[in-house]
Amino acid sequence: MSALLANAILFSLFLFSVAMVLTLVRLFKGPSAQDRVLALDYLYILAMLMMLVLGIRYASDTYFEAALLIALFGFVGSFALAKFLLRGEVIE
Repeated sequence: MSALLANAILFSLFLFSVAMVLTLVRLFKGPSAQDRVLALDYLYILAMLMMLVLGIRYASDTYFEAALLIALFGFVGSFALAKFLLRGEVIE
């Protein structure tokens, strides 16, 4: 791995970590439930991106599979939360 790629990976992981901290602030401080749901969506997207970057860094397929699982569960969770906010129930 070249030094440029290693530095770019470290920099991107740092930026994703900062974005996660700012998203957690929005999650806990959000004025409405919709803000909190959007913060959760963004949080799982950031976690997925961090897993992809770590997969590139360590050249391991396991990280890519974990990112796929995070994306799948995040989508299902977002759908359930949106349905709950609209109707007040998840299962009809």
